[in-house]
Amino acid sequence: YYIAPLKERVERVHVRYFNRFGIAIAGDLYYEKGADRGKKRAAIVIGAPYGGVKEQGPCVYAGELAERGFAALTFDPSFNGESGGEPRHTSSPEIFTEDFSAGVDFLGTLPFVDRNKIAALGICGSGGFAISAAQTDRRIKAVITASLYDISRVQARGWEDSMTPAERSAALDALAERRWKDVDDGKPEYVSTFPETPLDEVPAEITGVDREWFTFYATKRGHHPNARGNFTTGSSMAFMNYPLASHIAEIAPRPILFLVGENAHSKWFSEYAYREANEPKELYSVPGAIHIDLYD
Repeated sequence: YYIAPLKERVERVHVRYFNRFGIAIAGDLYYEKGADRGKKRAAIVIGAPYGGVKEQGPCVYAGELAERGFAALTFDPSFNGESGGEPRHTSSPEIFTEDFSAGVDFLGTLPFVDRNKIAALGICGSGGFAISAAQTDRRIKAVITASLYDISRVQARGWEDSMTPAERSAALDALAERRWKDVDDGKPEYVSTFPETPLDEVPAEITGVDREWFTFYATKRGHHPNARGNFTTGSSMAFMNYPLASHIAEIAPRPILFLVGENAHSKWFSEYAYREANEPKELYSVPGAIHIDLYD
């Protein structure tokens, strides 16, 4: 099921294609009903929040953009949702970046898509992967992030770059021990965050940013059984060594739009990325919004 109803003027078809690692990607293609299939149109590939799936935030954005004439592609990241890949719930900065380029590949095969007008939109953690993809894949002609979360930056440097060298060393030691444990267990550790069925309300003992995540992912507002939260514990090791946005300045002269909630706890990600990007760029603050408000 999808967290938002399909718009009356929009069609949605399920599609499958492969990324360059041979992983089958499950996606949904949205386009305006009755659109002239002989006319080339702009297209956009849309990535879900980190740990999310195509039936959540991406379906909202895709419906709105398709209604405005775009061909919009949503997808489940490799190892997650209905896409292929083992072990399940793995996270990989390189492969999640590749998933955006694979979406561009697929859109470019459609006879009604203009290959010179394909953009990438990433929500939350996918914003970092969209930036990473656009840095080297110049077929992506524009980038949009909504409530950007740069997973590599927060894992490697800590919240607002506050991680000390000693803390980073301790984190790497813990990940090394975790990897040995996974070897001995014969499978990677995966600990889900959210329940299998939606809650009527968030428990009072869940506070702070965790309460915000639960408000979306664990209630009927945004719950989906394919988005239980979190990734395999050992997945964090790769992000300690893979800076997603290290070449963001090279995206120019292609434009970047950063959408951020005025009251989002994650605002600093968009602000630092905006500073490091070259023109043309725009940082648009949504009045009164918090981080998850830009999901749906």
